[in-house]
Amino acid sequence: MRFRQFASNLDMYRKVPMDLLEGTKRGSIISYLAILTMITLFTMETLSFLGASTLQTDVSLDLNKDPKLRVNFNITMMDLSCEYATVDIVSPLGTSLNVTSHLSKYALDAEGVRQRYMGRNLQQHDIILSDELVTETIEELHVNGEDAVALDEESLEDAKKTATYLFVDFYASWCGHCKDLAPTWEVLAETMVEAAMDIVDEEFEHLELEHDYSKEDYDEALKVKLPVMVAKVDCVDHKDLCFNEQVWAYPTLRLFVNGMPAADYRGDRTVLEMVHWLAHVEESHKNQVGDDRFNVLLADEIAREHLMVSETREQMLQGPDRSATSHPEWAERMRKHRVRQGAMDWKEEDHPGCQISGFLWVDRVPGNFHIQARSPNHDIDAKLTNTSHEIHSLSFGDPGTRDMIKRNNFVTPVGFDRALTPLNGNVYVNHNSHEAFHHYLKLVTTDFDDPYLKESRSRYKRSEIRAYQVLSSSQLSLYRSDIVPEAKFSYDPSPIAVYHRRAYSKRWYDYITSLMAIIGGTFTVIGMIENTINAAISKKKR
Repeated sequence: MRFRQFASNLDMYRKVPMDLLEGTKRGSIISYLAILTMITLFTMETLSFLGASTLQTDVSLDLNKDPKLRVNFNITMMDLSCEYATVDIVSPLGTSLNVTSHLSKYALDAEGVRQRYMGRNLQQHDIILSDELVTETIEELHVNGEDAVALDEESLEDAKKTATYLFVDFYASWCGHCKDLAPTWEVLAETMVEAAMDIVDEEFEHLELEHDYSKEDYDEALKVKLPVMVAKVDCVDHKDLCFNEQVWAYPTLRLFVNGMPAADYRGDRTVLEMVHWLAHVEESHKNQVGDDRFNVLLADEIAREHLMVSETREQMLQGPDRSATSHPEWAERMRKHRVRQGAMDWKEEDHPGCQISGFLWVDRVPGNFHIQARSPNHDIDAKLTNTSHEIHSLSFGDPGTRDMIKRNNFVTPVGFDRALTPLNGNVYVNHNSHEAFHHYLKLVTTDFDDPYLKESRSRYKRSEIRAYQVLSSSQLSLYRSDIVPEAKFSYDPSPIAVYHRRAYSKRWYDYITSLMAIIGGTFTVIGMIENTINAAISKKKR
């Protein structure tokens, strides 16, 4: 009985008789205001429910099973010649792999402007480092004196003024390649001296006279008739001289014509090859000035006689009277010769920089790649090596990932684009010798899992849209004086992956609850306002 009585008395919606209610104009205005407020809030909540999404980021172990990782880069070495710039990949086991041949290299002038198209993708060709036909040691060749003239700052300037053709070997006493070249260089100098002697003697024979020169006068006459003055500079004793001449690697074989740098010799380091090259330079130069006296050709004959080579210069340049395709060795030799001949006008001082671009495929394990100065034919001076560089772009993974993310309208956090390429546009300048910047890159795999993405509408599967965010730090590293500095980029894939996805947090019951809250809350708040206004007016009437 008591339960029935309680149940019959339970009524949360009791009615007030209509005759006890009083309508007012003020109440009507407030009612319309309440209805307008509820409609506004109702519309905003509905739109939010239909279109609202937020970024939800999850973190878990990296399930990426890709065995390889692509590294994309475009870097300018500000003071490193393309001739010496190399790129190596180093594995965690310390194994180094030279990948320079798979990249593009562009020589830059002092203003950072690309020069000739022929400078693209310069390769470091193997050359003969010494003449095997020269069997004497440097000590044996020096028994009767040195024919290769040792120069210093003052004597080099004098030689530039007096010698039409000056061929200088800039070397270092500790350089192994320089030691191998020394006998060949001395024989080259002897060849030029013998050519000068023949020229002087021939002039007197033509006049049917015998010269009565003293030894000093005869030596001076030889200097005047010398086809090419062959000299050498020790860069260990004359560091400032070599620095001013922009010599970074040893040996550097530089030809001066009328006191001005004409070209650096990069061909095979044999007597005949160097004589042929010098003859070509002489012919080109004297044809321009209208002189038909070619003295280096005489040196070529003397060199072939001294080395007991029967082939003439024309035969060596033209090759056998057969198809070059049936002699690949000869074709390769002639290709190298044409490269050397075409490079004679190349002014190295106009190209101090090198832009290196391309991509690498590396194992997706910790490792590094570095850019340094190295040559199979030279010893690099560590003190003069400058690895200052500018990073135009450096990214990991598919270079089209950013466009795919925008095309598929994936939601990403603020600053996501910058996190993919944090080093882009940065410049790292070395102000001192024996230092270089090292960059440490932590790679975080970033996937996108959008439950509302229909694969049929996308050109790419979800698993293919993968980015790598980079956490970078750079520091200046110091090197020992005997180690060549390198610009080093160390990468380390993180075991933790990040997943960004579009989250639709509101469910239908959340929407219904919000609507009820809007209706009830608006009715209650407006009612409180109306009651407050009514109480204030009633009190004022009293």
